Amino acid sequence: MIANCKGQFFFVCAGLIILTGCSTAGKYRENIDRTAAKIIEQKQMEALGKIEPFLVEPPAVTLRRRLMIDQNLQYSNPASLGTKNLEPIEHWPKDDYLEADETVDGATEPIGEGPLRITLIDALQIAAQNSRQYQSSKESLFSTALSLDLRRDQFRNTFTGALDNNISANLGNDDEKRGVVTSGAVNLSRRFLNGITLSARIGMDLVKLLYRSNDSSKSLFGDASITIPLLRGAGRHIVAEPLLQSERNMLYAIHDFERYKRTFAVNIAQNYLSVLQQIDSVKNAEDNYKSRVRTARFSLRLGDAGDMDPIQVDQAIQQQLSAREGWIRSKYTYQRRLDSFKVLLGLPADSKIELVTEELERLAVSAQQIININLDRMREEEIPPADAEIVLRQPTMENAGPMELDEEMAIRLAFENRLDLRTIQGEVYDAQRAVVVAADDLRAELTLLGSVDVGEGRSVSTADEPDRYDLNFQKGRYNALLTLDLPFERTAEIIAYRNSLISLERAVRNLQDLEDTIKTDIRNLLRDLLEAREGLQIQALAVELAQNRVRSTNISLEAGRIDIRDLLEAQTALLSAQDDLTNALVNYRVAELQIQRDLGLLEVNEKGLWKEFSPEELNHE
Repeated sequence: MIANCKGQFFFVCAGLIILTGCSTAGKYRENIDRTAAKIIEQKQMEALGKIEPFLVEPPAVTLRRRLMIDQNLQYSNPASLGTKNLEPIEHWPKDDYLEADETVDGATEPIGEGPLRITLIDALQIAAQNSRQYQSSKESLFSTALSLDLRRDQFRNTFTGALDNNISANLGNDDEKRGVVTSGAVNLSRRFLNGITLSARIGMDLVKLLYRSNDSSKSLFGDASITIPLLRGAGRHIVAEPLLQSERNMLYAIHDFERYKRTFAVNIAQNYLSVLQQIDSVKNAEDNYKSRVRTARFSLRLGDAGDMDPIQVDQAIQQQLSAREGWIRSKYTYQRRLDSFKVLLGLPADSKIELVTEELERLAVSAQQIININLDRMREEEIPPADAEIVLRQPTMENAGPMELDEEMAIRLAFENRLDLRTIQGEVYDAQRAVVVAADDLRAELTLLGSVDVGEGRSVSTADEPDRYDLNFQKGRYNALLTLDLPFERTAEIIAYRNSLISLERAVRNLQDLEDTIKTDIRNLLRDLLEAREGLQIQALAVELAQNRVRSTNISLEAGRIDIRDLLEAQTALLSAQDDLTNALVNYRVAELQIQRDLGLLEVNEKGLWKEFSPEELNHE
């Protein structure tokens, strides 16, 4: 008996090994990753008309890790260097997820001595690889793809297998029987999009008695059942609705991620330019401080010689101290902004990086076509009498920038290209379908059920019967059942139906609200562009005027024709005008990027790099 038990136990173990040992956690992960990647590619083409690489797993060697190691920065845990630096814990699954992959694109090259210089283009690419918020957004899209595959799985052929091994005893009569019953079965189930549910099973029983006769018997058996809804819950438009909604949710997730990329890129650019603006402010504050020092020295010499009132000397010294305070405050404001920008990129706050100030100079050069007014031109204009009627010059589109589009055209472009608007439009259609599904629940439920059993099973009590391997359908056992659930009680369904209509009204209002928001945003952005352009022109004039004023007051002060207060005021005005000019320059550039983003025309690829919209493209359509 023991030998027989061992044989049965070996058979069971062998079966279990075959069934469960074919794959590992790592293989499962790789397979589902490929499935999700295919879904994302499919929906990218459907939603955007293009496919771009999408990797949810971050690279093994990131810039953050390189900076931490090469610049010897502090960290509290290996996780700070990345997931690949973690050691597998006890009972870690058979998965090489924590093993570092091969890196490319020079990712392992050392940083080198000194701060790492980063251009705006560099910043966009660094953020796409290192930003934690960006990675979370990618993972959200990936999870939506996994959810869609799970929903699709409900309509696939599903195979399951079972193997049972039982020691059984029948002591109910004089002929006691003890034996081992081994049963194996393979199950198939399938739900079709029209609502039909089918399940089938085929299996085999093996019984061996554990006493002197050693009788044994084997048999095949099979059964199947089918469920067909005829009224409520019938039809592809009802049954497949959850799958259709999941498919559409995936499209919406693609829309959301694409818009997030554009918003994120503009945010990176805005913060980059903000740091550059503060660098320029530090330079202006430094120049102002040096100028105040020279003025204070000059006034002290005149005061010692008795040629300047002590009150004026004190004013100069006071302004020198104030300029020093402003210079120090400007320096630390720059450091705070730079640290915040590092964190936004996903880099350590204590890493040594510096931004390329030439980016600001390039902005100034590109803005020259907008800044077309100077003091010489203004002085050449004929000056009317003081008592003449004053006619205010309204802002015009003369020398407007390329993104200062016609308002009607801009709104049309936004309606055609905004991905969030496509999503909201789709949600109105989703709400309509939800009404259809809710109305279907109000109907009576009529279901046809059928089943068939063929062959027969074995137990200890039938171990002495002959083997049977045939599945004779002519001798099968057939059953059919028709059930009807009349709609006498449908309170919950009626409420759900009414709520579905409320949800439809809400979806329509959301569409209306977004349309009005888009119009408002576009109109405001066009105003911002025009205002920033006017500000550029005004501040350029203000800087030129302030520089001339400082030069002339210096000459007049040395000639003794003015007080020191006039020079100090001129220096203050110059510092303010220089900062305001840089601010206007950055504001105009940011407004250009923002309107491209809100028109849905700023393209951003998987590396974080953008392709800006050219209004000239409209002329070729």
